[in-house]
Amino acid sequence: MSIIRNVAAIAKGMSITLREGFEPTQVENYPDGKGPLRGAQLQERFRGKHQLQRDENGLEKCVACFLCAAACPSNCIYIEAGDNTEETRISSAERYAKVYNIDYNRCIFCGYCVEACPTDAITHGHGFELASLNATTMVMRKEDLLVPVATGLPRSGNEEAEALA
Repeated sequence: MSIIRNVAAIAKGMSITLREGFEPTQVENYPDGKGPLRGAQLQERFRGKHQLQRDENGLEKCVACFLCAAACPSNCIYIEAGDNTEETRISSAERYAKVYNIDYNRCIFCGYCVEACPTDAITHGHGFELASLNATTMVMRKEDLLVPVATGLPRSGNEEAEALA
């Protein structure tokens, strides 16, 4: 009796497989699509490559409070703080992140760093093509994570020096 039940269960599973096998497939047009996402459709809540935001004056929002690094369960965020001076103003606070690295070999895209940030300096972007065969390219530096300066905004002296270098 159990053999007949097992054969019936296999027949039922195979009937579902055969029925689904002849249905038309629904796929996205990735990577042959148009636009910057090349046909991929992402939800608003998608957690992609991190972005370090700037304020309305073009200054960095990160004030080097280390809360994102403390909240990270995989310990993939490394920050070194630097002091702002009157000559070189990087952020609107007293300190700024001189070094801000995220190791994507370790990152699990949990979003705790985004939730912990009091200034909304770090957010998840929609960058999703992060795979690499070289592990050293998976460590993103501050320059890789910063959003570009909007045109027409004043720039600090340090950013101009970096642009000329």
